[in-house]
Amino acid sequence: MGGGVNGHDIFDFEQIISLNNLFNAWREFKRNKGKRQDIKLFGFNLEDNLFALYEELKNGTYQPSNYASFYIQDPKLRNIHKAVVKDRIVHQAIFRLIYHIFDQHFIFDSYSCRFNKGTHKGVDRLEKFIRQTSQNYSRPAYILKCDVKKFFDSIDQKILFELIKKEIKNERTLNLIQKIMGTIYLITLSNLYLLMLEIRPYYKLQSMLAVGSLGL
Repeated sequence: MGGGVNGHDIFDFEQIISLNNLFNAWREFKRNKGKRQDIKLFGFNLEDNLFALYEELKNGTYQPSNYASFYIQDPKLRNIHKAVVKDRIVHQAIFRLIYHIFDQHFIFDSYSCRFNKGTHKGVDRLEKFIRQTSQNYSRPAYILKCDVKKFFDSIDQKILFELIKKEIKNERTLNLIQKIMGTIYLITLSNLYLLMLEIRPYYKLQSMLAVGSLGL
């Protein structure tokens, strides 16, 4: 997911679009993707491309490109929307400056797309709850396995944007985030939407299951 930036001074639009942040976002985004042709092409004229992107963001002329849509079997059929490299850099530039302020609102047992979390830690935590509930596998334990059908397609953008506005007040930053929301969502922002569902079950059902996105 990238390194991110610590602290809570994240509402400055100029900090988000700064060349330093764009270069760091590029480095984080291209990590382990260096063989992809589109990344090679962008990197061939890296400075020109990033300076041009900076000018678009600064002048307010930046517009996300259309996304390539395709399907993968993982193991069920999933519809994937792939952004162009330039847009992915913008996503990462925003993400690395807003992640920490939103992450503090997530419950402990939310494991998807978070630093120092992930699938393996989620499974370990689930196993701990199963051992506790079953008294070390000496009695039955019940687990609720569920998924949100077509989650991204079902997100109410107005509700999500209101959640974001509670933390971010800078108008230019909000406008940029809204442009991205009009096409595809940053996973961190989408997790905010799930947060409304996570809090109540966590306290009522914590003896039964590890609540949150395990990323399984």
